Amino acid sequence: MKVSGNLKKMSASLEHEVKYTLNLNGQAVEINKLVGEQVRLSFDGQINCPVCEKQVKKLYQGFCYDCFTDSPAASDCILKPELCEAHLGKGRDVQWEEDHHNKPHYVYLALTSALKVGVTRDHQVPTRWIDQGAWRVIKLAKTPYRRLAGEIEVALKQHLTDKTPWQAMLKNETMDGVDLLAEKRRVSALLPENLKQYITDEDELWQLHYPVFSYPEKIKSLKLDKEPIIEGTLMGVRGQYLIFDENRVVNVRSHEGYLINLEHFPN
Repeated sequence: MKVSGNLKKMSASLEHEVKYTLNLNGQAVEINKLVGEQVRLSFDGQINCPVCEKQVKKLYQGFCYDCFTDSPAASDCILKPELCEAHLGKGRDVQWEEDHHNKPHYVYLALTSALKVGVTRDHQVPTRWIDQGAWRVIKLAKTPYRRLAGEIEVALKQHLTDKTPWQAMLKNETMDGVDLLAEKRRVSALLPENLKQYITDEDELWQLHYPVFSYPEKIKSLKLDKEPIIEGTLMGVRGQYLIFDENRVVNVRSHEGYLINLEHFPN
């Protein structure tokens, strides 16, 4: 099998384990089926902006320069939801903000190798958690728009991290023994009174299992710019990372827009 196309982040669905699909030039590649098989990624040097598809020499946080400065998908409130003004009818693209950010959002508690707080749009459940490689999650709060979810996250940052320790996650260093329901009750009490009204009574514990044959003991992160051919046994997938043998990992998300060839050599 050989397919070519510009990389986009893998789509994922939650079944008995997370199911990953990589879409290249309209062809869907079921990545789970490649775990344990020989795979080659090759990059010919062409990069296209994931938003406008213009060919560029470099990307700025995943965008060409024009999209980085103008696209609503690159706005400050993407990384800092507490800055969002969609509910006020403001933003780089008012209609885009209305469609994406002036919508219900969840604040959640997730376990990877640490307990973290995060924010996601309601329809991004459980995709957001999968992208971060979380293995257990509980919903904390539900807000009518993005800004409020960001304010809850900010209020809890002094008590919890909002980052995913990705290297520890890829080594499957789990934070065991944490009662997420008890943590939900604990941090709920830490919120300002005006934000407590958004605490949700949805107490389901989400458990996520990833298609990983073997986790690396150390992490060697590869970039296609420096190593245009990456070949070996695909040992697994977690978050948006492809895990190869010899402790090598490739972040698909950080290579969005790269024109690649994907080859599979059945054992």
